[in-house]
Amino acid sequence: MSQDLTYEQALEKLDEKLKLLEDGELSLEDALKAVDEARIYLKVCTDRLEVARRKIEVRAEPETTSE
Repeated sequence: MSQDLTYEQALEKLDEKLKLLEDGELSLEDALKAVDEARIYLKVCTDRLEVARRKIEVRAEPETTSE
């Protein structure tokens, strides 16, 4: 499920979980669950950014000429 999310969707869900944690009104069990879910969304975001970075680096490589 989480692997089907776009970067933007995962970032939005990560932000939601962080806001819940910042509010400080979750029970310990719910807070731990929110942290686990936030880690999943953070990993999705990180993975999507890494893929984008690799694509940019490939395009940015200068062409080499053989002499």
